[in-house]
Amino acid sequence: MLEFIIMFKKTTQIITDEKIIDGFLDRGIEQLFPNREDVKKRLLSGKQLTFYLGVDPTGPSLHFGHGVPLRKLSQLQKMGHKIILLIGDFTATIGDPDKLSARKPLTRKEVLNNCRLYKEQASRFLRFTGANKAELKFNSKWLAKMNFEDVLSLASKMTVDQMLKRDMFQQRIKENRPIYVHEFMYPLMQGYDSLVMNVDGEIGGNDQIFNMLVGRDLVKEVQNRDKIVIGAKLLTDPNGKKMGKTEGNMITFADSPKEMFGKVMSWTDGMIIPGFDLCTDLPREEIKKIEESMASGANPRDAKILLAKTFVAIYYGEEKARVAEEEFVKTFAKGGVPVDVESVVAEADKMLVDVFLSKEIVKSKSEWRRLVEEGAVSETIQNISITDPNIKVFSGTFKVGKRRFIKVTLK
Repeated sequence: MLEFIIMFKKTTQIITDEKIIDGFLDRGIEQLFPNREDVKKRLLSGKQLTFYLGVDPTGPSLHFGHGVPLRKLSQLQKMGHKIILLIGDFTATIGDPDKLSARKPLTRKEVLNNCRLYKEQASRFLRFTGANKAELKFNSKWLAKMNFEDVLSLASKMTVDQMLKRDMFQQRIKENRPIYVHEFMYPLMQGYDSLVMNVDGEIGGNDQIFNMLVGRDLVKEVQNRDKIVIGAKLLTDPNGKKMGKTEGNMITFADSPKEMFGKVMSWTDGMIIPGFDLCTDLPREEIKKIEESMASGANPRDAKILLAKTFVAIYYGEEKARVAEEEFVKTFAKGGVPVDVESVVAEADKMLVDVFLSKEIVKSKSEWRRLVEEGAVSETIQNISITDPNIKVFSGTFKVGKRRFIKVTLK
């Protein structure tokens, strides 16, 4: 593979191989600032550059959406460049605005609890020990210390007109939705991170381009430096929605091998090739062969199994990937039930939905009602389809949706 398997030495060696740099720039990247030629020239210079990725801990686990920029950071680290993983423990309490409304503020306690596993999870891509180790930083270290004069000084670096050009604010104006003053501060705070850490470049999802460019403008104005901005491609579903916390369709780093494998297998066929390209190191020529094979009539299911197995191997190793594949084939391809299906003992007067809610088989009564209406709930042993959302509990092994099973026994 291209290629990014480069051994570290005791003294950091900056890799300037043009083929490796082209491979980095040509895969998984949507936008580059100031431009591709300038970024390539700086990567070829032999100078150690500092790049960072900022992650707001708005959920308890990193997810596959984070995996794309983390993979690019890993490649830069293996090329010898300095890497910073920045936890936005201050910015997360404010929240990056979205297209519909202001984010719900998080407490300090919620933020710290959410990010407690981030370093461990990011270690699947980044090295935090040894030569040229990645650094972990928290932006509360400087943002929490700013006084009102500092805030006003920072706010003076950007106009309201510049801020309103952000597409999500344009949509809110169009739909007559409110925009709060504090929401203007989020891009400035993210930009201030770049100033304080004195970085050469920032990488993030393509949906973060506006915020990253604010940092680029601040660095140019205050420090007269040209900050690199790398907008990584987003992993999206068939509707173009990014795979992430907001959309509720994410695969997290905390998912078990079985969960991870099953979720990938639930993807549509159109997500197979982007999944290989953005989330794996499979060579482009191999991906092209898979794409051509499917176009020629090969069963996409085989390619999806390979993708799922590759994902699990990246996060859990080859052996657990093999076991996850065997379990999936046994359960779904052959119509079986998992051997380790979760079980619960329930009282006879309970509603079936309440039993499922107590074990988190379904997240809400509205989800339960929708699944029942779609015919997605059944008792597998007697082959009974559940059509009444208000049905009382009875003994059996139930299948809920495509991958969820639970065995119920009455007291």
